[in-house]
Amino acid sequence: MTSGTYIFAALVAAVTVLGFLASRWGRAKIDSLDEWALGGRRFGTIVSWFLLGGDLYTAYTFIAVPALAYGAGALAFFAVPYTTIAYPLVFLIMARFWSIAKRRGYVTTADFVHDRFGSRPLELAVAVTGVAATLPYIALQLIGMRSVLERTGIAPTGQSALIFLLIAFILLAAYTFMSGLRAPAMIAFVKDTLIYITVVAAIAIIPAHLGGWRHVFDAAQAALAAKPKPGSTILPPNLYFAYSSLAFGSALALFIYPHSVTSVLSAKSADVIRRNCALLPLYSILLTFIALLGYCALAAGIHVKDNNLAIPELFSRFFPDWFAGIAFAAIVIGALVPAAIMSIGAANLFASNILQTFRSRRERPGIEANVARYLALCVLAGAFCIAVFIKPQFSINFQLLGGAWILQIFPAVILGLYTRKLHPTALLMGWLSGIIAATWMVASTGFAAVFPLHIAGAVIPGAIVFYSLIANLIVTGLLSWVLNASNVASGSDLTSAADYA
Repeated sequence: MTSGTYIFAALVAAVTVLGFLASRWGRAKIDSLDEWALGGRRFGTIVSWFLLGGDLYTAYTFIAVPALAYGAGALAFFAVPYTTIAYPLVFLIMARFWSIAKRRGYVTTADFVHDRFGSRPLELAVAVTGVAATLPYIALQLIGMRSVLERTGIAPTGQSALIFLLIAFILLAAYTFMSGLRAPAMIAFVKDTLIYITVVAAIAIIPAHLGGWRHVFDAAQAALAAKPKPGSTILPPNLYFAYSSLAFGSALALFIYPHSVTSVLSAKSADVIRRNCALLPLYSILLTFIALLGYCALAAGIHVKDNNLAIPELFSRFFPDWFAGIAFAAIVIGALVPAAIMSIGAANLFASNILQTFRSRRERPGIEANVARYLALCVLAGAFCIAVFIKPQFSINFQLLGGAWILQIFPAVILGLYTRKLHPTALLMGWLSGIIAATWMVASTGFAAVFPLHIAGAVIPGAIVFYSLIANLIVTGLLSWVLNASNVASGSDLTSAADYA
């Protein structure tokens, strides 16, 4: 074993210990769902910033985005504007959602939908969608971990990497069960620090060794043009709409994922959320440089059968062995933090909205927290199976598939924060239409993110996440108009105007 391997193992072991110690942070009573799942709703600006950064910037950031740039070119950079678009929306929307959730004791978006529209079927639809969308996202984190394990020398073969991935999965499940949200919140401080160090070093060292950025772009363009499916560092006109719809659709989906909602609701005030929306764009700057590392891998002449191995191979080639260990640890820890939060968010939906529902969300029985803790283990196990048995061309498609599903709850959750005119039956039918459309488009394109829509003889490639939402909104809008005009009962709204203040 090399010095880098020892450093890698030591850092991963250290954050694992932190994960277990987090159960003592703040003398928490982990048997309460608020304490286990939301950290007692007491996180301030600094903790929330690290937690949200650790939650939103994941192995998706370090592995999947540059892997897409390495394999397809400029389309990968949709990830940069979509976070920029998201934060102003979150500044307005999620602070409002936090307020009502705090007043009424909500832990999930499905809690709100149940009370707002008085519909148990719609609550179930929102909850099931959240769980289904989270599983492939957790799987993406595990794929990132596996890519690193195969490159570090700890697990040089696929079989040994699988064994170590299983060990990491068991440790992740154990400290998530023990400490809840406090574990990823504490580990996020280490994770974000390591990522910033790694990216700054990569940008300072790698392009200089490759002859500067001009040579990087020229060499990357030549390498992309020579691929069996040619790509480009400049977005071709036929992908303009695909790029913009990917960015816009992903931005709308970003903060309605269960793990995003979990992180937001852990804040101690709405002002904490607003301040974080002003600070989180710092991560978007980081994301731009991370995506450019995909071009650096092309310019360096790196050839890998699996695109997900491009960045680990790049770090291994240009970093000293000891620093490569730090970089690999940053990627693995960057997967552990969001995977823990995602499993907690999905478990909350299972425990609170799928297995049972409560008239009063503020009087939750103690057993609910215990049920959620065991369900988190089941969620992680399901994601582990997805990561092992399903292998799309680009691992980023795991996240994009989850985004296409989760965005179908946008009308009920986000539009529901501002209007009660949408009929719950129409919302349910719109949701079903969007889910069917998204799943069909994903299946028909072979697990891709872009669907070629044929209209009047023209072909318009667009994001599946965007097209499926449009189908949802059309059905929801038309049916709401018909049902409201027919005076069909629309359920009772248990919230009040004061709840939204």
